[in-house]
Amino acid sequence: MKKLRFAALGCGFWSNYQIPGWLELDDIELAAVYNRTRSKAEAIAARFGHVPVYDDPAELLDTEEIDFVDIITDVETHYKFTELAASKGYDVVCQKPMAPNLELARKLVQVCDDNHVKLFINENFRFQAPVRRVKQIIDSGAIGDIFKGKVSFCSAFPGYETQSTSDRLDMFILVDIGSHIMDISRYLFGDTESLYCRTQTINPKINGEDVANIFMHMKNGIDCFIELSYASILENETFPQALILVEGSKGSVKLDVNFEIKTTTAEGTSSEIIKPVIYPWMDQEFAVVHSSIVDAQRDILNGLRGGQSETTGKDNLKTAELVFGCYESAKSGKVKELN
Repeated sequence: MKKLRFAALGCGFWSNYQIPGWLELDDIELAAVYNRTRSKAEAIAARFGHVPVYDDPAELLDTEEIDFVDIITDVETHYKFTELAASKGYDVVCQKPMAPNLELARKLVQVCDDNHVKLFINENFRFQAPVRRVKQIIDSGAIGDIFKGKVSFCSAFPGYETQSTSDRLDMFILVDIGSHIMDISRYLFGDTESLYCRTQTINPKINGEDVANIFMHMKNGIDCFIELSYASILENETFPQALILVEGSKGSVKLDVNFEIKTTTAEGTSSEIIKPVIYPWMDQEFAVVHSSIVDAQRDILNGLRGGQSETTGKDNLKTAELVFGCYESAKSGKVKELN
């Protein structure tokens, strides 16, 4: 099988995890790295094989023999780099969220279509091992027909401190962690018919919302509640774990703290622990997230090779519609209907 070569555009925080995530897979090779601050690119290149370094992305794409680019930059640059790579005929893998607004997210998909290249979004939360297990239990029919679900990500973790500009952003938790959690809801429960969202800003140090509560009615009749918070001081600090409760006609399944999954039916409750795979390059405190990067990229690699992938640009556009639909609903105070 032909080895695929990729260029990493962006050598910031997440490149330390996305690049080694790719390198866990067979027949894939890092060909070059770009960063506008050359010293950052040099540091990443030294860590992952002393590959060529560039501070001009166009020069990289014109010089190196590659198969695709992985865009690991700030959201404001996603469209610029996608358009550049697509115009030169390269398939694109892009960090989430796709774009800073829905119009640009749609343009991101369109520019790849127009240039006949593939687009994938590196959306990894749905690939977390405990989340995949919950989906398996739902699909098995063990808890019957699903009528209600809840996905929670509530924490006192100071999310704004890990991102240099997040304290100044007018949009925060919905685009930051909300895109992950709403993508989980789509993965578990299907597409959304309508949503209603309320937001709050609890931390006086930030501009954007750090709390959001969302009620979604899915096209298949399931009702789903999503709660997001970076302001919750709770008995158990669960960051960065998502908690899930799914109710069906024959029982329920609950993803609880420390990756414990409890399945309850008329016969009683069974319990199992589903832990992430551990890799030497990951931060152990973020193991459930970093491990899922490998599985997300394995799925994307299948798509790059011509097979199926869950997180295509067109699919992730539906998640973007939820994120920005939440802002519309929160601003208007009304239910947002979706196509």
